[in-house]
Amino acid sequence: MAIINPYDYNFSREEWCELIDSYIFSERDRAVLKRRLLDTVVFEKLAEEFGLSTVQVKRIVKYTSRQLFKHL
Repeated sequence: MAIINPYDYNFSREEWCELIDSYIFSERDRAVLKRRLLDTVVFEKLAEEFGLSTVQVKRIVKYTSRQLFKHL
């Protein structure tokens, strides 16, 4: 399954935030996903920002994107 591209959907930033908040329950994971999808921050920068490895960030984005995609 591909990572969600927010530009493929006609949702405002606020609507994306509401969707993410509704379906992603971990505060950290919500923050990571929002920074990646809405702010297009690269994985390495996210890893540094959140004190995680790049692999961990990629896993979080992949998992949370799948969870979110189920509801779109």
